[in-house]
Amino acid sequence: MAFPHDKLADALKALKTLQDRGHRVIRSTRLPRVVRERLVRAGYLRLIIKGWYVPARPEDTPGDSTAWHASMRDFIRGYCDARFGQHWYVSPELSVQLHAGNTVLSRQVVVHAKKGDNNPIALPEGTSLFAYAAKDFAPRASIVEAGGLRVLALPWALARVSAAFFRTYTEDAHIALAQLKGASELLEVLLEGGQSVVAGRLAGALRAIQRPKLADEIRETMRSAGYTVNETNPFERPLAGLELKSAESPYAGRIRLLWRQTRANVLAAFRPEPGLPRDAKAYLLDVEERYATDAYHSLSIEGYRVTEDLIERVRAGRWNPDAVKADTDARNAMAARGYWQAHNAVKQTIKTILAGRNAGRAVREDHRTWYRELFGPSVTVGIVKAAELAGYRNGQVYIRNSMHVPPPREAVRDCMAALFDLLTHEPSAAVRAVLGHFVFVFIHPYMDGNGRMGRFLMNTMLASGGYRWTVVRLERRVEYMGALEQASVNGDIKPFAAFLARMVADQMASKPKRATV
Repeated sequence: MAFPHDKLADALKALKTLQDRGHRVIRSTRLPRVVRERLVRAGYLRLIIKGWYVPARPEDTPGDSTAWHASMRDFIRGYCDARFGQHWYVSPELSVQLHAGNTVLSRQVVVHAKKGDNNPIALPEGTSLFAYAAKDFAPRASIVEAGGLRVLALPWALARVSAAFFRTYTEDAHIALAQLKGASELLEVLLEGGQSVVAGRLAGALRAIQRPKLADEIRETMRSAGYTVNETNPFERPLAGLELKSAESPYAGRIRLLWRQTRANVLAAFRPEPGLPRDAKAYLLDVEERYATDAYHSLSIEGYRVTEDLIERVRAGRWNPDAVKADTDARNAMAARGYWQAHNAVKQTIKTILAGRNAGRAVREDHRTWYRELFGPSVTVGIVKAAELAGYRNGQVYIRNSMHVPPPREAVRDCMAALFDLLTHEPSAAVRAVLGHFVFVFIHPYMDGNGRMGRFLMNTMLASGGYRWTVVRLERRVEYMGALEQASVNGDIKPFAAFLARMVADQMASKPKRATV
């Protein structure tokens, strides 16, 4: 006779088999009805729309959106493939955004399909999918993949977006245009369709981002083919040129552009920096005094995969709050030990910065040591695999309840290199602290510990300007995470800069400890 926990264990095993095969969303046809219903009742599957489910965790609250945002692209791809075969792609606008490394999908995702019905499909968390019946469906050769979805190749997408796109999504258009290696790829599309108006707009856009040679080539080639081209600039505001390094990820270009466009907002939020402290020993003593309070504030990123251990716990009847609590206590103990070790390593970095070392170079060279110390104890007892200390993440991560999906793993190295370059050459400690912290968690270079590492980086940069170690307290977590979300999703750094400026000002107003001889 099979007990209920045996049946649930078998259901979890079936779900794990599908996940191991790469299924991040589950069609109802892939699981027997009784198995599917058992998983839904236990909280391991959540309904997306009829016939489609997303894996989840039983402990997730009803308002937890992480599972959905982590799987939204997979659902769109799977659903559209099932409904339209290969005859679909996302809109030209979203195509450009994905080519430009935009990590956030809009609330309504529009796809162009030969058999679209122009009806929206309601999806979780206030999102929707709109299948547009495309009368001018693009040639098959113009459809590629980006961001896990079928998109128009960049030249085709740029040729099909409206002039309003350049005003509304300025950064995306800027980064996309900067990726063009030459004019020929655009000209092939423009000449084939005789698109003289579009040619004038793209030439004007390229000239606006300081790529005049490409603009001239487009204009003159179109004119030599008999077309009248009137060049117009579709951008509303002047743009500084953005040069991507050879073969560099567009995500890295996005980080550089964001830094350039937002640093003035950070400077406006902060008071002038005090400068390196004269008494380095007193400063480090003050950091040490704040350790106990600071150590309580950490973030963790949890996955959504069923594990063999979970299956066996359920099968053996050991899946209960007490057992989970025991595991949690062990994990927390190792995390606390790791935080102490990492905090000591960060203090050593700060000590060298107070002695005159460049802060950006210091973090570039030392941050891996911080990370190894942070998770070393967890590796020792087997909670974390030793391979995770080898370098940056080798998979995708997701941020709880955020619409922002961090860059793919193959872009992480480029993004981190861009971050360290910016930190090294940035003259303002406040900008290094605010944008350094934000960009670090935007990239999410590790599978876990990104929030703690981001705050270590922030405080190291604050030290480089003489600001005091600043603790982001638990009671301010909602405001803190909301400000980060505004920066990640909407590109608005002002709330985050203002939040940290207030935190720093409060710390500076308190009386520091004095070093004793």
